[in-house]
Amino acid sequence: MFIRIMQATASIVMLMLCPFTQGFVTSPIGRVNMGLQMTLSNHHHQVDGFGFKRNQIASSISAAKRNMLQKQQKNKRKNMIARKMSDAAITDPGEEEEKKGIFGKFKAAIPPANERKKLIPLALMFFCILFNYTILRDTKDVLMITAPKSGAEVIPFIKTYLNLPTAIGFAAVYAKLCDKMEHKNVFYACTLPFLAFFTIFALIIYPNSSWLHPHAFVDHVAQILPAGFAAPLAIVRNWSFAMFYVMAEMWGSVVTSLLFWGFANEVTTVDEAKKYYPLFGMGANVALIFSGQYVKWVSKMRASLAPGVDAWGVSLKYLMGAVITSGTVLLATYTWMQKNVVGKDVPAVEGKKAAPKKKKAKMGLRESAKFLMNSPYIRDLATLVISYGMCINIVEVSWKSKLKQAFPNPNDYSAFMGNFSSTMGTVTLFMMLIGRTIFQRFGWRVAALVTPSMIGLTGLGFFALTIFAPTFAPLAAALGTTPLMLAVIIGAAQNILSKSSKYSLFDPCKEMAYIPLDQDSKTKGKAAIDVVGNPMGKSGGALIQQVLIFAVGSLAAATPYLAVILSVLIFSWYRSVNSLASQFDKAMAVE
Repeated sequence: MFIRIMQATASIVMLMLCPFTQGFVTSPIGRVNMGLQMTLSNHHHQVDGFGFKRNQIASSISAAKRNMLQKQQKNKRKNMIARKMSDAAITDPGEEEEKKGIFGKFKAAIPPANERKKLIPLALMFFCILFNYTILRDTKDVLMITAPKSGAEVIPFIKTYLNLPTAIGFAAVYAKLCDKMEHKNVFYACTLPFLAFFTIFALIIYPNSSWLHPHAFVDHVAQILPAGFAAPLAIVRNWSFAMFYVMAEMWGSVVTSLLFWGFANEVTTVDEAKKYYPLFGMGANVALIFSGQYVKWVSKMRASLAPGVDAWGVSLKYLMGAVITSGTVLLATYTWMQKNVVGKDVPAVEGKKAAPKKKKAKMGLRESAKFLMNSPYIRDLATLVISYGMCINIVEVSWKSKLKQAFPNPNDYSAFMGNFSSTMGTVTLFMMLIGRTIFQRFGWRVAALVTPSMIGLTGLGFFALTIFAPTFAPLAAALGTTPLMLAVIIGAAQNILSKSSKYSLFDPCKEMAYIPLDQDSKTKGKAAIDVVGNPMGKSGGALIQQVLIFAVGSLAAATPYLAVILSVLIFSWYRSVNSLASQFDKAMAVE
């Protein structure tokens, strides 16, 4: 017993004499080694005696001491490296902030996931719609203007006596559809008939147009009636082409303005609209570029066909095939959004029950028109749409008259229109980028004033070139062209700048103006304004041209009067924009 006590006392004294071993004992490894030393000592004390055991313990502690010194050196090196890294981070905070700022800006530019889920499909839908509209617009002009015994002078008559009645009739049908069908099914009910008609036209109607069109009957009537009836008779003579023209025009009014923007307003908030409405058209204007080049490719293909082959029959099948394919993608995207977006991303206060849906108020066309016209807000909005339609029609028909003189061959005409559409897509894409900045920095009012300003300046410039053509003859000769081609180029620039400002600013401004309205005003207001107002504007401009042509004898002689009327319309447009901007700001403040 005495020997055991002495062994333990010696071990404790040696530990106290060596400060390093204190830490060693407190560590897990030290505790294990010390336990091992004590165990060995207890097992061998009878053989070796106290002196040998003390040397054994000292030797074990010395080895442990060396191990811990090595471990401490490693820890010191790690601490030095960590301090150096920390010092480096502290000594250059500016660089870290700059990297963080650049990354933050890039991250902020990317829409969040819930907004991307709406933005990308809507952009694809708009792409498909305008891809089709560009093909249809270029095709209807070439088809109707180059038809037998027809020309650009038939356009005002088609817009007045065919487009407007068709639009009014569709508005009545649409109001009934909204009352009797679910809103999502209205989209299908309005889109599918267009795609069916374009398919039937390319495969059945056009190949049999030679016996469907009453050429002999119209020739007999033309001998009886005065020469001034040549344009209306050309519409009767080529009635299926005129029907195609009307359906192509209605695609823009119905599918683009009414169905797409109405659906976009349902799934987006005001803040999202301000950020992304100008960008919706970016994908659409890429479509203008592609569709324009597609039309140009088809035009070149027609030129290379063998003699005797029906060139337009072949081209129509290619063009309408592209329209049907794009329309199918449009409907598939809409169906996907109905399943995955609509009703599944509606911001609401947690715990708040959804308000029960109100029963739709059924109103006829007359009651709807009376309700809308009693609202200054809707009246100003309708003035914007009608003013645009009248202004663009007044300038565009005059330009197309010059265009036919420059390109009487259908292939050349179509190829020019293909390049025209591609250029418009490129310019509009650039305008989209500027449009977002205009909305953010200057607001709705300034953005809405850009389009009338653009149409007024470029339209009056085109009319000046037409009226004072002899004055510009030396300039045209210096540029290596003719006054006619110079007028065509300036008119094309006017058309491109006007329509690019419409797609990038006018359409987003118009659609944003619908957002503060109640659901009934949105639905029936858009039907009256977009479907009736837009054709009414174009028909109004066409009617003015018809009256002036009968009064002064020709479209060229009516040009000075058209320039004055354009100035009056632009002034009225300005007043309506300012009035609507004030009402829009008040409505948004209430919300």
